[in-house]
Amino acid sequence: MSDRGASPLSLPDDWPDHPDPILVLNRMGSFDWDLDSGVMQMDAQAHEIFDVRPDEYDDRPETLSARVPPGEARRLDTTVSQALKNGSENYGAYFRVRRRDGGLRWTHTQGYIRRDETGRPNRIIGIVRDATQELSDTEARRAQADQEDARRRQTNIVQLTTAALAHARTVREVIDALKDTHGLTHLGATSLVMGLVEAGRIRLIAEGPDGSFVEGTRITRIDEPYPMSEVVRTLGPCFIESPEEFAERYPKLWQGITGLNITSAAYLPLIVQARPIGAMGLLYSDRRGFSAEERNILVALGSSIAQSLQRAMFYEQEMDLAQSLQQAMLPRTIPSVPGADLAVRYRAAALGGTFGRDIGGDWYDLIPLPGGRVGAVIGDVQGHDTHAAAVMGQLRIVLRAYAAEGHPPATVMARASVFLDELDTDRSATCLYAEADLSTGVVQVVRAGHIDPLVRRTDGSCDRVCVPGGLPLGLSAEFDGLDYPVGTIELDPGDTLLLCTDGLVEQPGADLDDGMRTLSALITVGPDDVRDLADRLIDVAEERGGDDDVALLLLRRRALDSPRSGGRLKQHVPPGEPGALSETRRMIRTAASAWGARDRADEIELVADEMITNVLMHTEGTAVVTLRVLTGKDRRVRVEVEDSSSALPRRREAGESGVSGRGLLLVDMLADVWGVEARGGGKCVWSEFVVPEGADPA
Repeated sequence: MSDRGASPLSLPDDWPDHPDPILVLNRMGSFDWDLDSGVMQMDAQAHEIFDVRPDEYDDRPETLSARVPPGEARRLDTTVSQALKNGSENYGAYFRVRRRDGGLRWTHTQGYIRRDETGRPNRIIGIVRDATQELSDTEARRAQADQEDARRRQTNIVQLTTAALAHARTVREVIDALKDTHGLTHLGATSLVMGLVEAGRIRLIAEGPDGSFVEGTRITRIDEPYPMSEVVRTLGPCFIESPEEFAERYPKLWQGITGLNITSAAYLPLIVQARPIGAMGLLYSDRRGFSAEERNILVALGSSIAQSLQRAMFYEQEMDLAQSLQQAMLPRTIPSVPGADLAVRYRAAALGGTFGRDIGGDWYDLIPLPGGRVGAVIGDVQGHDTHAAAVMGQLRIVLRAYAAEGHPPATVMARASVFLDELDTDRSATCLYAEADLSTGVVQVVRAGHIDPLVRRTDGSCDRVCVPGGLPLGLSAEFDGLDYPVGTIELDPGDTLLLCTDGLVEQPGADLDDGMRTLSALITVGPDDVRDLADRLIDVAEERGGDDDVALLLLRRRALDSPRSGGRLKQHVPPGEPGALSETRRMIRTAASAWGARDRADEIELVADEMITNVLMHTEGTAVVTLRVLTGKDRRVRVEVEDSSSALPRRREAGESGVSGRGLLLVDMLADVWGVEARGGGKCVWSEFVVPEGADPA
């Protein structure tokens, strides 16, 4: 009810005998109310508006009480009294009049208040008119505006919900999006229940509010008397408009939720390609009934939810398949290796920020080898899909096979590259293969486009170890670059070797070198135990997120309780690479000291150097150096140098000024025993050095 201001009315003194023609033409009645006498005269039009005959009205306002309902009269009296008290010149009010037939009519009145010279009100002159049509038009416009507002709100909710569902990749994320503040709760629903159709049954995946679970409804048959079963059977929605209807139609379910103050519910089938994949229920606690428009909105929303739910189900099925494939391709267990503490970890990529995991081609492997050696592999196949996982599994198998056959690290890598190139796939792979002799601490490393390894020393410091590298697997074979250089790392007892894929290092917009420094600093302050350290590094990767998976392998060399009775190292020294010869010398010295031959390390190194140099100078091929410990009556260190030439070495006397011809003399003088053996199309020159029992290893 709203008030209108009124302009002063000027009426002739002989009123109401000659009412204003303008008022009559506008179907307005007029009145003159003498406040001192209480007499209120009305014209004929006013009589008609109040639906009273002239003989029924005695010029007293009280007589109109039969036409003005008590509530309306009190409100009108309050309006007039306030205007009289606060000094207003006019007032206006809407009120209802009860017609003779009992119906109500909206009426509007305006009054002009006249006061005497003291300001006391003594007369009110005003008009009354029928306002039924006016208010009907206003009400219609208001109702139309309300409908449009409601439609906009519902459309906005649908748009927000659809947008949220567009990012949902799993069934859980679909449910969370619907329960979010921008989800279906904006439609006034108290809670959401949802079930999926599986093998002729409905499995509940969203139970509604806490305490709402009804025993026996976790899995239900489609023919059972439940609303979700009904909408799945009929493929049509089910609207329950009152608690009484709920109790009558579904007494078994209602009995379990009676205490939740549910007043209505809407159950919708989730249909995709004319096939029900589930059902959804919205429970309300503050409304009854659903308009036609609300029903249409909910049905349309159910269709959108069904599409999102099916997409999420397909995604989860694909993820399960891909993860199962990857888990099958990765090693089920890591073998224990005497002399080493080991830890491996894998983290799947988190694509699209916080939405789920994706499959990748990262892998790790650990290969026990003869002579107390172990091969450690870390690699990354290009891509994030099942194809990458399949290629990864095949690469892991062939690398393991080549290493187990006894091939040196460079050969293992070259053959794996050829295999990948011949696999007829468009994928390449980075890889790092490290072959460690735990008795000596010598680690031979081959790198195919992969990031460098790191080593944490016993004092806690951690350094990136830069080793030479070649092209990624597949590319090196394609571009005829199969000569992989071999780097050497020495691990003291207590040192830890860390191999990882670039997902642990690289961050968007950051330099790789900065990432390696950050990782080194993290390892420096990390736990001593390799398993705890691996967990810490994976936790950091998890916190950081990222769109790449992570594989991690940690190998910590333990101190041996006693010198090992056996050991074996093998190294290739190609011609024209002085660095390779230098690495081999260092490897030989380190291994000899570790095997208890510290006192003879200089002799062993010198003899091996002469044997290798002889091959490099007098043949055109690579020298293959093998160092091993022999046990028996005496404990001996044996050095073997193989080449592809069948020509036997000859002992020559060097002249007084000669710089050659002394090699075999040195071998003969320093070695306890030496000899030559034919090896296929080439030969092997060998020498042995007796190591006293009880000699202290390095």
